[in-house]
Amino acid sequence: MKSNLISRKFLSLILLLVLCFFAGILLGSVSLSPINVLRCLAGFDKDTTDYILINTVRLPRVIGACVAGMGLSTAGVILQSVMNNSLASPNTIGVNSGAGFAVMLSLMFGSNRTLGIPIAAFAGSLAATLIIYGLAYMADSSRTTIILAGITVSSFLNAGINTIKLLDTDITINLTTFMIGSLSGLTFETLQFPIIAILIALILSFLFARSINVLSLGDETARSLGLHVTAVRLFLLVLSSILSGCVVSYAGLLSFVGLIIPHICRRLFGNDARYLLPCSALLGASFILICDILGRILFAPFELPVGILLSFIGGPFFLYLLFQKKGGRRVNA
Repeated sequence: MKSNLISRKFLSLILLLVLCFFAGILLGSVSLSPINVLRCLAGFDKDTTDYILINTVRLPRVIGACVAGMGLSTAGVILQSVMNNSLASPNTIGVNSGAGFAVMLSLMFGSNRTLGIPIAAFAGSLAATLIIYGLAYMADSSRTTIILAGITVSSFLNAGINTIKLLDTDITINLTTFMIGSLSGLTFETLQFPIIAILIALILSFLFARSINVLSLGDETARSLGLHVTAVRLFLLVLSSILSGCVVSYAGLLSFVGLIIPHICRRLFGNDARYLLPCSALLGASFILICDILGRILFAPFELPVGILLSFIGGPFFLYLLFQKKGGRRVNA
């Protein structure tokens, strides 16, 4: 009975994603006809304006939004499991800032945008993750310590980002848009390497779902069940860094997706990572698509970057989780 219910919810998430994907191509400052969209996607009407708009603007954008949502939400599930902290996410513990700082460094030294920037973003996010995890491990692993360590590291990294921009005004990036997070101007060339890396990391994370479940039982129990805790934890941190870093490389510092989506999916599917990881990926993709569509149509023909909407939604959600009470006492992670 339970498996049937989960299956129905899973199919609902797939249907929601398909609808959001199609809506992302249809809607914007210029709305398109559904029939024309289907014809263009099927390869007809190649000489029309609609075909050019869909294949050079809308399609790369919705694909980038889907992959960004999948990457950030899955990274959030992994970080919360590895750090045993319900408030951990690429945004709240400074992983995104590490990736952003590395991206700015690579741009300053003239790195190749197609390959060099995603690699730099991964290296920066991994370094930030390991620093924050190390600081929390040396002090204590409470939710407050990890979040404060993340805020501290993020402040230094964001200061570094702004310093690099001031020192090198020739960097070909809009710093404001990058810091907020935006999906405008994406091309298939920009997305090629990040998408491949994110999809590989997603598959590997799904394969490690059972290990994540065992790890959530505690280190001693996990070791008694034969899990190599240190190696698995490090590997999962690398996966989360690939997922979040590659998203930052093309979408900027999108916030709160990795915090909001895992919590919603836990309410819907429970804590079993075998269900939680793929469902978080699906819902995360739909969530960013919806926010991006709203950003395009609310103030059309002007566009509101998707990162602003995510911050409006994520800020109150973070405060709700931070002060959530259970049985009259504050919940500790």
